[in-house]
Amino acid sequence: MRIEQIDLAVVRLPLVRPFQTSSSRKDHLDHILVRVLADGVEGWGECASPSDPFYCPETTETCWHILHDFLAPMTLGKPWESIEELVGLYRKVKGNGFARAGLETACWDALARSRGEPLHRLLGGTRTEVLSGVSLGIESSVEAVFANVDRFLAEGYRRIKLKIAPGWDVDVVRRVRERYPDVPLQVDANSAYTLDDVDVLKKLDDFDLLLIEQPLAHDDIIDHATLQAALRTPVCLDESIHSADDARKALDLNACRAINIKVSRVGGLLEARRIHDVCHARGVPVWCGGMHEFGVGRAANVAAASLPGYSLPGDVSGSDKYYHEDVVEPPILATNGAIAVFDGPGLGVEPVPDRIRKHTLRAATLRADG
Repeated sequence: MRIEQIDLAVVRLPLVRPFQTSSSRKDHLDHILVRVLADGVEGWGECASPSDPFYCPETTETCWHILHDFLAPMTLGKPWESIEELVGLYRKVKGNGFARAGLETACWDALARSRGEPLHRLLGGTRTEVLSGVSLGIESSVEAVFANVDRFLAEGYRRIKLKIAPGWDVDVVRRVRERYPDVPLQVDANSAYTLDDVDVLKKLDDFDLLLIEQPLAHDDIIDHATLQAALRTPVCLDESIHSADDARKALDLNACRAINIKVSRVGGLLEARRIHDVCHARGVPVWCGGMHEFGVGRAANVAAASLPGYSLPGDVSGSDKYYHEDVVEPPILATNGAIAVFDGPGLGVEPVPDRIRKHTLRAATLRADG
């Protein structure tokens, strides 16, 4: 294939309700939609980086720069037949996983569409539906958390994840567990703790949690191994894992017992599949995390989560949980806590140009002929 054109658009969607973690609070999200035209076939991807550098070093602005000034020029007009060949065109680009994922996903979509195949089949997926949990942000009160848990359990979601932070942890989790003794429950710290907090984190062992996600530094593996040895609850790594090599090292060091695979964080579906394969071969469960993606990125997550090793409910919830109106049709919705894997060609959803234009803040078109 040969990419003739790349369109970039920064699109802003307001959230249904604000979302707060240990490091930031959002009431809207700005993501970059990437459209490629390759051999006359359209493909779409999404760069779901946060706008601030609090989750990871990348931001919407850095991703625009990398996509516009490096990834697009390095791939436009160059022939490739596989995603491995495509990625090889920009192998010199270090890091910048969110930017790379936006372009790579668009090319996966175009490749699958050119073959008339659904993306999940091209990836090797085996599931017909993806089990879905929800991620709940830090609230003003535990009663507000209860209201959210009640709402999403009533909608059929299979697992509840609570964001925690120092001062919003043990007591909150205790009260939630007392109220919902049988609900699959996990927590996510987004790197808010250190080994000095081990005694606090050990108290979470009392609440029969599925896992504790990324309690320590965003770039750490070593201290997580020390922490995991002190806890009964499985540690799950998120921000620390950017590649299959990272996953292998973490498992070799017993730094975790589960891994959250975010397609955006690891640079795209190709590396996400490689991480899945490493974990699956060793019997380590993985699940699909999310970055509040719009429908384009959410559809890619559904395809990734169709792989056989995704044995834990993920954060791929219905888009109606976050957005009043998404940018794709059909809408991605959870039914009784599960999302059907799309059987249409490529991502299986179609971006709606009018909706995208309505919410676009900035756009650019780059062509192979300059």
